[in-house]
Amino acid sequence: MVGTAYSYVMAQVTAQQAFEWALQHHQADRLREAEDIYRQILAQQPDHFGALHYLGVIAHQMGRHDVAVDLIRKAINLNPNYAEAYCNLGQALKDMGQMDEAIITFGQALAINPDLVETHNNLGIAFKDKAQLDAAVAAHRQALARKPDYFQAHSNLIIDMNYHPGFDTRAIGRELGRWNQQHAEPLKKFIQPHANDRDPERRLRIGYVSPDFRIHPVGLLFLPVLENHDRQCVEVFGYAQVSTPDAITERSRAGFDTWRNLVGLSNVQVADLIRQDGIDILVDLALHTADNRLLVFACKPAPVQVTWLGYPGSTGLKTIDYRLSDPYLDPPGMDESVYSEQTIRLPHSFWCYDPLEGREIPVNLLPALNSGVVTFGCLNNFCKINDQLLSLWAPVLRQVEGSRLLLLANEGDHRQRTIDRLGQEGIAPHRVEFVSRQSHRKYLELYSRIDLGLDSFPYNGHTTSLDSYWMGVPVVTLVGQSAVSRAGWCQLSNLGLRELAGQTPEQFVQIAVDLAKDLPRLKELRATLRQRMAASPLTDGPRFARNIESAYRQMWRKWTSASSTEPRATCPK
Repeated sequence: MVGTAYSYVMAQVTAQQAFEWALQHHQADRLREAEDIYRQILAQQPDHFGALHYLGVIAHQMGRHDVAVDLIRKAINLNPNYAEAYCNLGQALKDMGQMDEAIITFGQALAINPDLVETHNNLGIAFKDKAQLDAAVAAHRQALARKPDYFQAHSNLIIDMNYHPGFDTRAIGRELGRWNQQHAEPLKKFIQPHANDRDPERRLRIGYVSPDFRIHPVGLLFLPVLENHDRQCVEVFGYAQVSTPDAITERSRAGFDTWRNLVGLSNVQVADLIRQDGIDILVDLALHTADNRLLVFACKPAPVQVTWLGYPGSTGLKTIDYRLSDPYLDPPGMDESVYSEQTIRLPHSFWCYDPLEGREIPVNLLPALNSGVVTFGCLNNFCKINDQLLSLWAPVLRQVEGSRLLLLANEGDHRQRTIDRLGQEGIAPHRVEFVSRQSHRKYLELYSRIDLGLDSFPYNGHTTSLDSYWMGVPVVTLVGQSAVSRAGWCQLSNLGLRELAGQTPEQFVQIAVDLAKDLPRLKELRATLRQRMAASPLTDGPRFARNIESAYRQMWRKWTSASSTEPRATCPK
């Protein structure tokens, strides 16, 4: 029906008018409507550059990256001097996993227009994904030098620093302070008094803000809380910045009492919506990851604001009151001055894990029992793989004769760079294997090939390690000083396997070597890890939800204590 209606209107207007109309829909994130108009323009003018280009952009936004590449290349053939088209083509290539070609394409865009800040930002993301973190930092700083208020590029710089072994928590904290000063402070004028009912014991309105209510680590890890919330105590609102919904989006939508689609809304509009909903506690689930809505939190639309789950760090925002953590990521007594928020420790873990389709995949026998060769593995995002880490792993591979290493990485010269770096440490190329990114189920099935996991550092595996344990593969970790480098320690502590955590690089190597040479112990761990997970706090959704709700109640009581009233309702215990 939409297409028929547009066909009638199209007959009454010029192609340029129709194109402007399509752009209005596109800019408002009404992608289906814009797509229909672009197609009708092309039916009349197959060589319309703008319609080809932006139809390709929509295909990319909808996850049809191969279609996007084809359309944008056709547009570039018509207009080879349009930098924005090369930038968008590079984005589609990057998301297809063609990292080297994406970087070349971004370079073509910058050759035409070196001041196109979006290209510097996207180039930085591509370098980050290839674990070229120095180049990523430089590209994002270039974007900020040209556009100081480019808050997305500034967030990306902060993410780079979290992965980079050359930045400690104090350096990251200083950059977070600059982010807050540059981007959040100007929005203080939008902060309004909060008129929420100050009853400390009433049912609370909790709002969750995320771009990741979808097949994404955050979307998957959030389900145990959402689906176990006590609705007598809390009413939950989902504020979703999800352009391309999927099955997890629909499951999440069904789990909220109220669902709000934020796509196309400005930060101030979202803040107004949250105030109208009367949210008591607003929870950020992204921190500085892609498509975050931290500038909504800068407007302080709820009296209590919290950050959690995106990763165990800090936002830097003075308007976010609390960050959730646990006793292992942030042991009492560690330096908390690097955080702008007050730390609230959940009793057991920062994460709660639901294996979802992993329940259907059985744990296989230890591969080394059949092959006689121990396979180490790390299926973390490749951006966590750095030269210092490879130098940590190399002695393990040298001391376990004939062992192999399995890594997850899309094709590109970063694979050869890794082989070359390990070659300098005496590891032959045939001992290193790469697999490309794939569906969630096929990714889980890769663990059937791995005997023992080697954790990344300084940014440990988080969701990936939880997946590994569920599939029966233990992970040896190195415990660091930052929260992101203590994830392995947290998870192993909850599993009763602290002996797999090294406090020094030397301990890490010795633990990994000893365990790899003890096949009976590896066999026993493989047979029992799933049961350990199932019996641990790491998979206890109801208990985890009660702990979260207790933390929220603690925060709420503190806010209401300034002008407490007699309780009019009591949440069941």
